[in-house]
Amino acid sequence: MSSRLEGFKIYFPQYRKGRAGMQVFEGTLLDHAKKLGVPVASECGGIGTCKRCVVRVEKGAEALGELTDVERDADLGPNERLACQAGLACQAGIVRPADLQVFVRNVGAYSVLSDSIHYHTEVAPAVRRDGDAIVWDGPDGPRDLGKYEEALYGVAIDVGTTTLVCQVLNLESGDTIATIAEKNPQAAYGEDVISRIDHVLRHEDGLDELQQVVLYALDGMIEQACRDHGIQADHIYEAVVVGNPTMRNIVFGQDVRDLGVIPFEPPSLDEINVPAGDLGLGINPAANVYGPRLLGGHAGADCLADIMACGMYESEKVLLMLDVGTNGEVAIGNRDKIMTASCAAGGAYEGATVGSGVGALEGAIKDVRIGNGKAEFSTIGDKPPIGICGSGLIDLLSELLRTGIMTEKAKLERNYVLTEGIDLSQQDVYQLITAKAGLRTDQDLLMKYYGVPLDEVEAIYMAGGFANFINPESAVRIGLFPNAADKIRLMGNGALAGARDLLLSLPLREKSEQVARDIEHVKPNELEPDFAYIVAENMYFQSREC
Repeated sequence: MSSRLEGFKIYFPQYRKGRAGMQVFEGTLLDHAKKLGVPVASECGGIGTCKRCVVRVEKGAEALGELTDVERDADLGPNERLACQAGLACQAGIVRPADLQVFVRNVGAYSVLSDSIHYHTEVAPAVRRDGDAIVWDGPDGPRDLGKYEEALYGVAIDVGTTTLVCQVLNLESGDTIATIAEKNPQAAYGEDVISRIDHVLRHEDGLDELQQVVLYALDGMIEQACRDHGIQADHIYEAVVVGNPTMRNIVFGQDVRDLGVIPFEPPSLDEINVPAGDLGLGINPAANVYGPRLLGGHAGADCLADIMACGMYESEKVLLMLDVGTNGEVAIGNRDKIMTASCAAGGAYEGATVGSGVGALEGAIKDVRIGNGKAEFSTIGDKPPIGICGSGLIDLLSELLRTGIMTEKAKLERNYVLTEGIDLSQQDVYQLITAKAGLRTDQDLLMKYYGVPLDEVEAIYMAGGFANFINPESAVRIGLFPNAADKIRLMGNGALAGARDLLLSLPLREKSEQVARDIEHVKPNELEPDFAYIVAENMYFQSREC
């Protein structure tokens, strides 16, 4: 580090981890945010093409270099910079050091993506009280976790590509104590799993860097839950962590490089049990951290959790389950047979890759209706609109199609403006129809491979962060789902619901491991000769009665 920078600090006051500040170094504002674990949207990984890493420099702007050509084309407001472009002026041989105070644009409180499905009621966790001791019943036999101190808690964790959700539970009663959601700070390394795998491939310490960033964020969320509810973190004796293969493996520090190259498979599908102290998670060091089994390809522990939460594994009737996120997972089956597939949804329905898109933040437009050419909408938390989240995007596409503003070939004559500063462009439409085409293709082909028509599917379960707000009829109209709106059941965050169930029930956990071993994971893009043609057909719209 240059001696010219010594004594100067950078602060991100919106975040607990950024309020104390850190010593500046010769790098961009995005580099500093990454090091602090402050989440800054950067779907391009910091190369300057997505222009989403907008920050406002409240103090110390004189320490930064001049606006770059990329920034001049980015429609920035007063005092705003692109974090990936704004570097300290000393990089250009100019010395103007100063303390920096930086605010991230459009940060807000995430709507708590808590589970909305409650399937299992049995409370029989792997962690139990045995007299004055706490014991964990692991696969190799009981392990003593310490003395019982009148409290026994666990935490269910859903590590999504875009969001993190933690739910603290009482392991004796099964009661939910707290649920907290935040943006995954790994977004600073790219919005999708491929970007993060690429970071690991290109940097020797990339895996450790991504692991520490997410663990730091999870520690902060657990700390907040404990503080708000008078809980000691040392009284949390187990954690269950679900996520797609990339996200789950990063948390546990396991290699993800194989997931970025053909045949795109994790090195192991096995479940994981690691002491929290070895992992560095901020709960009781002796506590067990459990990662459920993976299913294959990019279908992971989150998809397994969805399957367990909706009861597919013991259903007599055939069920279809779709989890829409940055990655999309589809499962079909019953107690006799289950098949899964996964596809890259690209994050369009979680607010990434769409100009006015945001996650499920307070102020996000969650539903849309167009009447007389004018949009009416409501926002999460009834806050002033800051952008549009996944359920709102599905509604908007549906309404544009219904009113003829958008053609069945997905064409807009001009950007459609919902309100000042929030619109939908033709490029946005392309991102959305590309994402929905992959998801719809996997559904259709899984039904084909399974050998059941839509009429024989009892129910279609919709899981994902924005599934709390989705309008099934809108999803059918745009072709995200088959034409069976009456069969759609909203799960909310099914992955979190499943993680909670696996935390509360050791018998269910053991059952899930057997279920996972029996699941057939297929790759339609390899099995289907006309796969690209089918996806292209599904990008556009057909007339559907809803």
